[in-house]
Amino acid sequence: MRKQNANISMAATLRKFEDLKNEKFNEEDQITVTSEEQIQVERSVQEIFRSFRLRCDIDSNLPKLLRWEHIQALKHWLTFLPPGYKSLDASRTWICYWILHSLSLLEVKLSDDLKDSLVDFLKRCQCSDGGFGGGPGQMAHTATTYAAVCALCIIGTQKAYDAINRDKLQQFLCDVKTEDGAFCMHRGGEIDIRGVYCALAVATLTNISTEKLFEGTAEWVISCQTYEGGFSGCPGLEAHGGYAFCGLASLLLLNKGHLCDVDALLRWIVNKQMKFEGGFQGRTNKLVDGCYSFWQGGAFPLIHSLLAQENKEPKWLLFDQGALQEYILICCQYPAGGLLDKPGRPRDIYHTCYALSGLSIAQHSIDGEKLILGSPENKLAKTHPIYNIGPDYVLRAGSYYSKLDIPGNEPSFL
Repeated sequence: MRKQNANISMAATLRKFEDLKNEKFNEEDQITVTSEEQIQVERSVQEIFRSFRLRCDIDSNLPKLLRWEHIQALKHWLTFLPPGYKSLDASRTWICYWILHSLSLLEVKLSDDLKDSLVDFLKRCQCSDGGFGGGPGQMAHTATTYAAVCALCIIGTQKAYDAINRDKLQQFLCDVKTEDGAFCMHRGGEIDIRGVYCALAVATLTNISTEKLFEGTAEWVISCQTYEGGFSGCPGLEAHGGYAFCGLASLLLLNKGHLCDVDALLRWIVNKQMKFEGGFQGRTNKLVDGCYSFWQGGAFPLIHSLLAQENKEPKWLLFDQGALQEYILICCQYPAGGLLDKPGRPRDIYHTCYALSGLSIAQHSIDGEKLILGSPENKLAKTHPIYNIGPDYVLRAGSYYSKLDIPGNEPSFL
């Protein structure tokens, strides 16, 4: 692991990349499609850093978070989506969440009229039989329910909180619960660990969680931890960054984190940070991807909390926070606003959200110390490592819903 410093200097960064030539991928004379793609990505990243070094000779304030450009792009997308987003008609609640969370990380305040308009739209996405669909009139889905509830918590007005029909939401979660403790993504739909995480997140945010609702869930989640140490979507499948986050976060929400083999998980996840690029890959032998800046990077604060329970609390987050910031700020920013997966790919709202979320995780240390690459103006707001919304939004929602009875009058599990 490269040394962590509270003040990450640009000169140290440039020397570091000169020293990283030996960290490039070695195909060992066995050329495959995957190895060729990996080599091409490294070439692109290397060329970007060469160009970046020349720019640093002119502007010592680099790297710079393109805050204004990102804000303008996000505000535009909140009203006018690019034509290519027609294919995401079933993800409109997700788009609301991605944009709202990104703007909150950039510390943008929304007008009351805009908040009301967004609440009205999200209410129309709520199904009469519980849960939220991806758009008005669409079938309820646990993933889009998570997105809608998080978006409403970010808006944070009483109108937003009251927009959620908690009784029917709890009934929807009961309907998609399986006998072995897992959750379907929708009624009659596929079963995977995302459903568990989304169900737990919305249930705990809105105070509808009960012991009965999540009976057997922790045991099912543990059955998804693989021999590699990560978590798969279902028992017996390959470990994956997004699923690993969902599994770990679910166990912590259930207060069952001790069931996880944290040493195996840590060994697996630290090896997902790419040595040359600095970003994370989602699976073994896959390419770096900006979205895993959060799905992998966001797991480290959760692992830290488990190690602290075992009196093994480390002094930092156990991944190279500076290298992740370098990858995001230097390789993943689109000049006109928005962030991307990797060099050569187009910008999009999804990667904008999760790259910024990962950047926030990398900037904020456990002890409150900031690790900001470049100017202090690059600092983002904090994100809650379990819910991926601002910690203040989590506290405000908890305060509001804790005053309301749990539907069904069952004792709270959390």
